[in-house]
Amino acid sequence: MEESTTKEKILKSVRNALINKSDNPFKNTDFSSSVFHAQKEGPEVEFALNLNDNGGTFIYCDNEKGFTDNLKSLMDQQGWTQLASTNPQLNTLLSTAGILAMPPDKNLGFQVSITGCDFLISRFGSILVSSKLADRNLFVGAHTHLVVANASQVKSEIKEALSALKAKYSNSLPSQIIMITGIGRATTFTKTLPFGALGSKNLIVFMIDDA
Repeated sequence: MEESTTKEKILKSVRNALINKSDNPFKNTDFSSSVFHAQKEGPEVEFALNLNDNGGTFIYCDNEKGFTDNLKSLMDQQGWTQLASTNPQLNTLLSTAGILAMPPDKNLGFQVSITGCDFLISRFGSILVSSKLADRNLFVGAHTHLVVANASQVKSEIKEALSALKAKYSNSLPSQIIMITGIGRATTFTKTLPFGALGSKNLIVFMIDDA
């Protein structure tokens, strides 16, 4: 119980960190140096700060109800009436909360997509997704991309995330892996060979505390 409470406090502190970010105290630091110092913050906080630096938005949620409440508020603010989604599990959660989500119309396209992900990479504030996910067709192309993830999906480094991805899919990497890093920046690669891909103009990550 104490561990969960501590983790909750750390995640909630992200909101203040994002709102009250101080000036960079390392303006004259040589970041080309080979010496690397690990971040002092936990991986969840580090992910949130790096996502924000990349132009994305982080929304912390206490639980699934907190997520759907936050999503409803965002939809009201933005005037969104429905979301594009092809993830059955996510659609069930949204439907239960009275949120309209359905596959996009091929002729009309879609403005706002909502998907899950495989993992989050804290070092770069990146989102790792793959061709194995049910909502793989919605990762790029939407004006606004909403991503739903659990805190337990955060990995510190790309190597750790790829190792977890391989284990998740029975010791085999998916045929396509996409790393989304901020707005308009998605990189897709097979094994370790990347090439550029267009990302969304708005990227919002809902992190649900599943401790």
